[in-house]
Amino acid sequence: NVYNTNPSNPASYSAARVTIFDAGLYGNYTQLKSTTQGDNTADFAFSHITMTFPMKKFGGISLGILPYSDVGYRTSSQERINSDSYNKVFTGEGGLTKAYAGWGVRVYKGLSVGANMSYLFGTLNDFSRVEFPATSGALNVQRQDKREIQGIIFDYGLQYEQPLANKEYVLSFGYSGSLNNDIKDRSSSFITRVTPSSDPDNQNIPLDTTYTSDRISRHLTLPLKDNVGVTLARSGRWLVGADFKYADWSRFQVRDGENRLRKNYGVAVGGQLTPDRSSLKYLNQVDYRLGFRYNKTQYFLSDQNINDMAVTIGVGLPLARTTYSTAFSKINFSAEFGQMGKASNGLLRERYINFNIGFTLNDRWFRTNPLD
Repeated sequence: NVYNTNPSNPASYSAARVTIFDAGLYGNYTQLKSTTQGDNTADFAFSHITMTFPMKKFGGISLGILPYSDVGYRTSSQERINSDSYNKVFTGEGGLTKAYAGWGVRVYKGLSVGANMSYLFGTLNDFSRVEFPATSGALNVQRQDKREIQGIIFDYGLQYEQPLANKEYVLSFGYSGSLNNDIKDRSSSFITRVTPSSDPDNQNIPLDTTYTSDRISRHLTLPLKDNVGVTLARSGRWLVGADFKYADWSRFQVRDGENRLRKNYGVAVGGQLTPDRSSLKYLNQVDYRLGFRYNKTQYFLSDQNINDMAVTIGVGLPLARTTYSTAFSKINFSAEFGQMGKASNGLLRERYINFNIGFTLNDRWFRTNPLD
Protein backbone atom coordinates (compact mmCIF):
# COMPACT_ATOMS: atom_id res chain seq x y z
CA ASN A 1 0.00 0.00 0.00
CA VAL A 2 1.53 3.31 -1.09
CA TYR A 3 -0.14 5.18 1.79
CA ASN A 4 0.88 2.97 4.74
CA THR A 5 4.15 1.81 6.27
CA ASN A 6 4.78 -1.91 6.71
CA PRO A 7 8.01 -2.37 8.74
CA SER A 8 7.56 -6.16 8.74
CA ASN A 9 8.51 -6.21 5.03
CA PRO A 10 11.06 -3.51 4.13
CA ALA A 11 10.63 -4.20 0.40
CA SER A 12 7.28 -2.38 0.68
CA TYR A 13 9.05 0.97 1.26
CA SER A 14 9.77 1.10 -2.48
CA ALA A 15 6.05 1.75 -3.13
CA ALA A 16 6.01 5.05 -1.18
CA ARG A 17 4.79 7.99 -3.27
CA VAL A 18 4.26 10.48 -0.44
CA THR A 19 5.79 11.02 2.99
CA ILE A 20 4.00 8.84 5.55
CA PHE A 21 3.86 9.59 9.27
CA ASP A 22 2.25 6.93 11.48
CA ALA A 23 1.87 6.79 15.27
CA GLY A 24 -0.32 4.80 17.61
CA LEU A 25 -1.32 3.57 21.06
CA TYR A 26 -2.59 0.22 22.24
CA GLY A 27 -4.61 -1.10 25.16
CA ASN A 28 -5.06 -4.61 26.49
CA TYR A 29 -7.55 -6.35 28.76
CA THR A 30 -6.74 -9.94 29.74
CA GLN A 31 -8.69 -12.53 31.73
CA LEU A 32 -6.61 -15.35 33.21
CA LYS A 33 -8.30 -18.52 34.46
CA SER A 34 -7.18 -21.85 35.86
CA THR A 35 -9.35 -24.72 37.07
CA THR A 36 -9.51 -23.15 40.55
CA GLN A 37 -9.12 -19.39 40.25
CA GLY A 38 -8.94 -16.41 37.90
CA ASP A 39 -7.73 -12.85 37.60
CA ASN A 40 -7.90 -9.85 35.26
CA THR A 41 -5.21 -7.45 34.03
CA ALA A 42 -5.20 -4.29 31.92
CA ASP A 43 -2.52 -2.27 30.18
CA PHE A 44 -2.25 0.83 28.00
CA ALA A 45 0.93 2.05 26.29
CA PHE A 46 2.68 3.57 23.29
CA SER A 47 2.43 1.38 20.21
CA HIS A 48 4.65 2.81 17.47
CA ILE A 49 5.92 5.82 15.58
CA THR A 50 7.23 5.51 12.01
CA MET A 51 8.09 7.76 9.08
CA THR A 52 8.58 6.74 5.45
CA PHE A 53 10.05 8.95 2.71
CA PRO A 54 9.87 8.36 -1.07
CA MET A 55 13.13 8.63 -2.99
CA LYS A 56 11.73 8.38 -6.55
CA LYS A 57 13.83 5.94 -8.59
CA PHE A 58 15.89 5.09 -5.48
CA GLY A 59 12.88 3.56 -3.73
CA GLY A 60 11.96 4.61 -0.21
CA ILE A 61 13.44 4.76 3.28
CA SER A 62 11.73 4.30 6.62
CA LEU A 63 12.62 5.12 10.25
CA GLY A 64 10.75 4.23 13.39
CA ILE A 65 10.49 3.04 16.96
CA LEU A 66 8.47 -0.08 17.76
CA PRO A 67 7.85 -2.12 20.92
CA TYR A 68 9.53 -5.52 20.62
CA SER A 69 8.38 -7.27 23.80
CA ASP A 70 7.27 -6.51 27.35
CA VAL A 71 7.19 -8.22 30.73
CA GLY A 72 4.48 -7.75 33.33
CA TYR A 73 3.33 -10.26 35.92
CA ARG A 74 2.65 -10.72 39.65
CA THR A 75 1.99 -13.90 41.60
CA SER A 76 1.84 -14.46 45.35
CA SER A 77 1.25 -17.23 47.88
CA GLN A 78 0.79 -17.22 51.64
CA GLU A 79 3.15 -19.27 53.81
CA ARG A 80 3.55 -19.83 57.56
CA ILE A 81 6.41 -20.16 60.04
CA ASN A 82 4.90 -21.60 63.20
CA SER A 83 2.03 -19.18 63.94
CA ASP A 84 3.40 -16.32 61.83
CA SER A 85 2.28 -15.83 58.24
CA TYR A 86 4.08 -14.16 55.34
CA ASN A 87 3.70 -13.78 51.60
CA LYS A 88 6.01 -14.94 48.82
CA VAL A 89 5.64 -12.52 45.91
CA PHE A 90 7.07 -12.75 42.39
CA THR A 91 6.81 -9.81 39.99
CA GLY A 92 8.29 -8.84 36.64
CA GLU A 93 8.45 -5.60 34.69
CA GLY A 94 10.22 -3.96 31.76
CA GLY A 95 10.37 -4.34 28.02
CA LEU A 96 12.42 -4.19 24.85
CA THR A 97 12.20 -1.48 22.18
CA LYS A 98 13.33 -1.63 18.56
CA ALA A 99 14.58 1.44 16.69
CA TYR A 100 14.94 0.71 12.99
CA ALA A 101 16.09 2.22 9.71
CA GLY A 102 15.23 0.53 6.43
CA TRP A 103 15.46 0.90 2.67
CA GLY A 104 13.43 -0.67 -0.11
CA VAL A 105 13.97 -0.35 -3.85
CA ARG A 106 12.40 -1.71 -7.03
CA VAL A 107 15.00 -3.75 -8.92
CA TYR A 108 12.87 -4.99 -11.81
CA LYS A 109 9.33 -4.66 -13.13
CA GLY A 110 7.11 -5.38 -10.14
CA LEU A 111 9.97 -6.81 -8.02
CA SER A 112 11.23 -4.96 -4.95
CA VAL A 113 13.77 -5.86 -2.26
CA GLY A 114 14.54 -4.25 1.08
CA ALA A 115 16.26 -4.56 4.43
CA ASN A 116 16.00 -3.16 7.97
CA MET A 117 18.81 -2.58 10.43
CA SER A 118 17.50 -2.29 13.98
CA TYR A 119 18.90 -1.51 17.40
CA LEU A 120 17.22 -3.56 20.12
CA PHE A 121 17.48 -2.29 23.69
CA GLY A 122 15.74 -2.44 27.05
CA THR A 123 15.82 -3.66 30.65
CA LEU A 124 13.92 -6.60 32.17
CA ASN A 125 13.53 -7.02 35.94
CA ASP A 126 12.37 -10.04 37.94
CA PHE A 127 11.69 -9.55 41.64
CA SER A 128 11.12 -12.19 44.34
CA ARG A 129 10.16 -11.00 47.82
CA VAL A 130 9.31 -12.33 51.25
CA GLU A 131 6.75 -9.95 52.77
CA PHE A 132 5.88 -9.91 56.47
CA PRO A 133 2.90 -8.03 57.96
CA ALA A 134 3.65 -4.34 58.59
CA THR A 135 2.99 -4.86 62.30
CA SER A 136 5.46 -7.76 62.67
CA GLY A 137 8.57 -5.59 63.02
CA ALA A 138 10.47 -7.91 60.66
CA LEU A 139 12.27 -6.74 57.55
CA ASN A 140 11.25 -7.97 54.13
CA VAL A 141 13.86 -9.46 51.80
CA GLN A 142 13.87 -8.80 48.06
CA ARG A 143 15.94 -10.29 45.25
CA GLN A 144 16.17 -8.41 41.95
CA ASP A 145 17.44 -10.10 38.80
CA LYS A 146 18.19 -7.38 36.26
CA ARG A 147 18.88 -8.04 32.57
CA GLU A 148 20.09 -5.27 30.27
CA ILE A 149 19.64 -6.31 26.65
CA GLN A 150 20.97 -4.65 23.52
CA GLY A 151 22.15 -5.53 20.06
CA ILE A 152 21.94 -4.95 16.32
CA ILE A 153 19.56 -7.12 14.30
CA PHE A 154 18.81 -7.38 10.59
CA ASP A 155 15.76 -8.47 8.64
CA TYR A 156 14.98 -8.45 4.94
CA GLY A 157 12.17 -8.87 2.46
CA LEU A 158 11.07 -8.98 -1.14
CA GLN A 159 7.79 -8.18 -2.85
CA TYR A 160 6.40 -8.85 -6.31
CA GLU A 161 3.33 -7.18 -7.79
CA GLN A 162 1.51 -8.33 -10.93
CA PRO A 163 -1.21 -6.08 -12.39
CA LEU A 164 -4.26 -7.88 -13.80
CA ALA A 165 -7.22 -6.93 -16.02
CA ASN A 166 -5.86 -3.63 -17.37
CA LYS A 167 -4.30 -2.80 -13.98
CA GLU A 168 -7.68 -2.73 -12.21
CA TYR A 169 -6.52 -5.61 -10.00
CA VAL A 170 -3.12 -6.30 -8.44
CA LEU A 171 -1.84 -9.67 -7.26
CA SER A 172 1.03 -9.34 -4.75
CA PHE A 173 3.44 -11.85 -3.24
CA GLY A 174 5.66 -11.02 -0.30
CA TYR A 175 8.40 -12.66 1.73
CA SER A 176 10.22 -11.41 4.81
CA GLY A 177 12.60 -13.06 7.20
CA SER A 178 15.47 -12.78 9.64
CA LEU A 179 18.47 -14.92 10.49
CA ASN A 180 19.50 -16.06 13.99
CA ASN A 181 20.56 -12.62 15.19
CA ASP A 182 22.68 -12.58 18.35
CA ILE A 183 22.16 -9.88 20.98
CA LYS A 184 23.94 -9.23 24.28
CA ASP A 185 22.39 -9.90 27.69
CA ARG A 186 24.16 -8.37 30.73
CA SER A 187 22.69 -9.82 33.94
CA SER A 188 23.18 -8.88 37.56
CA SER A 189 21.45 -9.69 40.86
CA PHE A 190 20.84 -7.74 44.06
CA ILE A 191 19.47 -8.78 47.46
CA THR A 192 18.11 -5.96 49.63
CA ARG A 193 16.28 -5.55 52.92
CA VAL A 194 13.03 -3.59 52.88
CA THR A 195 10.92 -2.10 55.66
CA PRO A 196 7.28 -3.35 55.56
CA SER A 197 4.71 -0.61 54.92
CA SER A 198 0.97 -0.47 54.34
CA ASP A 199 1.42 2.79 52.38
CA PRO A 200 1.62 1.97 48.63
CA ASP A 201 3.94 4.97 48.06
CA ASN A 202 6.48 3.65 50.57
CA GLN A 203 6.52 -0.05 49.73
CA ASN A 204 9.57 -1.98 48.54
CA ILE A 205 12.03 0.88 49.19
CA PRO A 206 15.43 -0.75 49.93
CA LEU A 207 17.12 -0.01 53.26
CA ASP A 208 20.44 -1.60 52.38
CA THR A 209 21.95 -4.10 49.97
CA THR A 210 23.25 -7.36 51.42
CA TYR A 211 24.44 -8.94 48.17
CA THR A 212 25.47 -7.78 44.71
CA SER A 213 26.57 -10.18 41.99
CA ASP A 214 29.11 -9.54 39.29
CA ARG A 215 27.64 -8.51 35.95
CA ILE A 216 27.59 -11.53 33.65
CA SER A 217 27.46 -11.12 29.87
CA ARG A 218 26.08 -13.72 27.53
CA HIS A 219 24.58 -13.91 24.06
CA LEU A 220 20.93 -14.54 23.26
CA THR A 221 20.10 -16.07 19.89
CA LEU A 222 16.90 -14.70 18.41
CA PRO A 223 14.76 -17.07 16.33
CA LEU A 224 15.09 -17.69 12.62
CA LYS A 225 11.91 -16.31 11.03
CA ASP A 226 10.24 -16.74 7.65
CA ASN A 227 6.98 -15.08 6.57
CA VAL A 228 5.12 -15.49 3.27
CA GLY A 229 2.05 -13.54 2.16
CA VAL A 230 -0.23 -13.13 -0.83
CA THR A 231 -2.88 -10.46 -1.53
CA LEU A 232 -5.37 -9.69 -4.27
CA ALA A 233 -6.63 -6.13 -4.46
CA ARG A 234 -8.99 -4.12 -6.60
CA SER A 235 -7.71 -0.57 -6.75
CA GLY A 236 -9.42 1.62 -4.16
CA ARG A 237 -12.20 -0.88 -3.44
CA TRP A 238 -11.18 -4.07 -1.67
CA LEU A 239 -8.30 -6.31 -0.67
CA VAL A 240 -8.05 -9.91 0.56
CA GLY A 241 -4.92 -11.69 1.71
CA ALA A 242 -3.30 -14.51 3.65
CA ASP A 243 -0.04 -14.74 5.60
CA PHE A 244 1.93 -17.77 6.73
CA LYS A 245 4.73 -17.57 9.27
CA TYR A 246 7.38 -19.82 10.76
CA ALA A 247 9.86 -19.17 13.58
CA ASP A 248 12.38 -21.56 15.17
CA TRP A 249 12.72 -20.70 18.87
CA SER A 250 14.73 -23.81 19.81
CA ARG A 251 17.98 -21.85 20.27
CA PHE A 252 16.41 -19.03 22.29
CA GLN A 253 16.84 -19.19 26.06
CA VAL A 254 16.52 -16.15 28.32
CA ARG A 255 17.69 -17.84 31.53
CA ASP A 256 20.12 -20.73 31.89
CA GLY A 257 18.31 -23.97 32.70
CA GLU A 258 14.97 -22.97 31.20
CA ASN A 259 13.01 -25.49 29.17
CA ARG A 260 13.71 -25.23 25.48
CA LEU A 261 11.11 -23.58 23.29
CA ARG A 262 9.80 -25.13 20.08
CA LYS A 263 8.88 -23.98 16.60
CA ASN A 264 6.07 -21.52 15.93
CA TYR A 265 3.68 -21.90 12.99
CA GLY A 266 0.94 -19.42 12.15
CA VAL A 267 -1.61 -18.49 9.52
CA ALA A 268 -3.69 -15.34 9.14
CA VAL A 269 -6.39 -14.34 6.65
CA GLY A 270 -8.20 -11.06 6.28
CA GLY A 271 -9.61 -8.38 4.07
CA GLN A 272 -10.54 -4.74 3.67
CA LEU A 273 -13.53 -3.17 1.95
CA THR A 274 -13.98 0.47 0.97
CA PRO A 275 -17.45 0.94 -0.59
CA ASP A 276 -16.69 4.09 -2.64
CA ARG A 277 -13.87 6.55 -1.94
CA SER A 278 -15.43 9.15 -4.27
CA SER A 279 -18.86 9.01 -2.63
CA LEU A 280 -20.30 12.05 -0.86
CA LYS A 281 -21.52 9.76 1.92
CA TYR A 282 -18.87 9.50 4.62
CA LEU A 283 -19.61 5.88 5.54
CA ASN A 284 -18.88 4.85 1.94
CA GLN A 285 -15.36 6.31 2.28
CA VAL A 286 -14.51 4.33 5.43
CA ASP A 287 -12.20 1.27 5.29
CA TYR A 288 -13.83 -1.78 6.93
CA ARG A 289 -11.47 -4.58 8.01
CA LEU A 290 -11.88 -8.14 9.26
CA GLY A 291 -9.29 -10.83 9.98
CA PHE A 292 -8.57 -14.14 11.69
CA ARG A 293 -5.30 -15.72 12.83
CA TYR A 294 -4.19 -19.00 14.36
CA ASN A 295 -0.78 -19.78 15.88
CA LYS A 296 0.75 -22.97 17.15
CA THR A 297 3.07 -21.18 19.56
CA GLN A 298 6.58 -22.10 20.65
CA TYR A 299 5.36 -23.09 24.12
CA PHE A 300 4.89 -26.74 25.14
CA LEU A 301 3.79 -27.28 28.74
CA SER A 302 2.36 -30.29 30.59
CA ASP A 303 2.50 -32.33 27.37
CA GLN A 304 0.30 -29.78 25.60
CA ASN A 305 0.89 -27.38 22.73
CA ILE A 306 -0.16 -23.84 23.63
CA ASN A 307 -2.25 -22.50 20.74
CA ASP A 308 -3.34 -18.91 20.15
CA MET A 309 -6.25 -17.75 18.00
CA ALA A 310 -7.98 -14.41 17.49
CA VAL A 311 -10.49 -12.46 15.42
CA THR A 312 -9.79 -8.83 14.51
CA ILE A 313 -12.17 -6.10 13.41
CA GLY A 314 -11.24 -2.54 12.47
CA VAL A 315 -12.07 0.64 10.61
CA GLY A 316 -10.05 3.37 8.92
CA LEU A 317 -11.70 6.77 9.24
CA PRO A 318 -10.55 9.40 6.70
CA LEU A 319 -10.28 12.98 7.92
CA ALA A 320 -11.48 15.97 5.95
CA ARG A 321 -8.96 17.52 3.54
CA THR A 322 -8.44 21.25 3.24
CA THR A 323 -8.72 23.00 -0.10
CA TYR A 324 -5.10 24.14 -0.38
CA SER A 325 -3.35 21.20 1.28
CA THR A 326 -2.00 18.03 -0.31
CA ALA A 327 -2.11 16.23 3.04
CA PHE A 328 -4.66 13.54 3.76
CA SER A 329 -5.00 11.74 7.06
CA LYS A 330 -6.73 8.76 8.58
CA ILE A 331 -7.50 7.47 12.07
CA ASN A 332 -7.44 3.69 12.43
CA PHE A 333 -9.24 1.72 15.13
CA SER A 334 -8.99 -2.04 15.66
CA ALA A 335 -9.98 -4.59 18.28
CA GLU A 336 -8.66 -8.13 18.54
CA PHE A 337 -10.54 -10.81 20.51
CA GLY A 338 -8.46 -13.88 21.25
CA GLN A 339 -7.68 -16.87 23.44
CA MET A 340 -4.41 -18.64 24.22
CA GLY A 341 -4.13 -21.96 26.04
CA LYS A 342 -6.65 -24.03 27.99
CA ALA A 343 -7.53 -24.20 31.68
CA SER A 344 -6.56 -27.85 32.17
CA ASN A 345 -3.64 -29.94 33.48
CA GLY A 346 -2.57 -27.12 35.78
CA LEU A 347 -2.33 -24.59 32.93
CA LEU A 348 -3.90 -21.17 32.42
CA ARG A 349 -6.39 -20.03 29.81
CA GLU A 350 -5.82 -16.48 28.62
CA ARG A 351 -8.66 -14.56 26.99
CA TYR A 352 -7.79 -11.09 25.81
CA ILE A 353 -8.94 -8.00 23.96
CA ASN A 354 -6.32 -5.82 22.28
CA PHE A 355 -7.30 -2.30 21.26
CA ASN A 356 -5.28 -0.20 18.83
CA ILE A 357 -5.67 3.40 17.72
CA GLY A 358 -3.40 4.90 15.12
CA PHE A 359 -3.02 8.15 13.21
CA THR A 360 -1.65 8.21 9.66
CA LEU A 361 -0.67 11.40 7.82
CA ASN A 362 0.25 11.39 4.13
CA ASP A 363 1.76 14.48 2.53
CA ARG A 364 4.29 15.64 -0.06
CA TRP A 365 7.32 16.99 1.80
CA PHE A 366 10.54 18.60 0.55
CA ARG A 367 8.75 19.99 -2.51
CA THR A 368 9.28 23.49 -3.90
CA ASN A 369 5.99 25.21 -4.67
CA PRO A 370 5.85 26.90 -8.10
CA LEU A 371 5.65 30.70 -8.30
CA ASP A 372 3.28 32.52 -10.62
